[in-house]
Amino acid sequence: MLPEATLDQARRLLAALDARGETLATAESCTGGLIAAALTAIAGSSSVVMAGFVTYSNAAKVAMVGVQEATLTAHGAVSEPVARQMAEGALARAGVDVAVSCTGVAGPGGGSAEKPVGLVFVARARRGRPTVVERHVFPGDRAAVRAATVAAALRMAMD
Repeated sequence: MLPEATLDQARRLLAALDARGETLATAESCTGGLIAAALTAIAGSSSVVMAGFVTYSNAAKVAMVGVQEATLTAHGAVSEPVARQMAEGALARAGVDVAVSCTGVAGPGGGSAEKPVGLVFVARARRGRPTVVERHVFPGDRAAVRAATVAAALRMAMD
């Protein structure tokens, strides 16, 4: 069950995109589809949400949204360049106006000194505009990190 505040945020985003006649896709790793789930929990979201890619593995990132293997090798899956390529790949492959992506370490394991639990990169690609990537280190447990990531992605998609 998603928090009501997240659903409200999703409603506002869908209304704004619909009013502009824009469509959206997601490319998600650490959230496992929660961004798309928040959006599609809202009746009528099909007029805006065109696709959701859950690219949990590196192979899926390459195959589904076109992340370059060289980028994964050089930077790792949890990185700014991978988040950028995920968003841009979702934008191109889904043929939408806006795409958001996320990749991170939700925990409780898998973190390191360089990439701690809670480290998440969220990106927004918008047709005709530069791609924007934000780096976050969200506090809390796995559920809190994933919820904060969804909220950040919905906020970025609104811009």
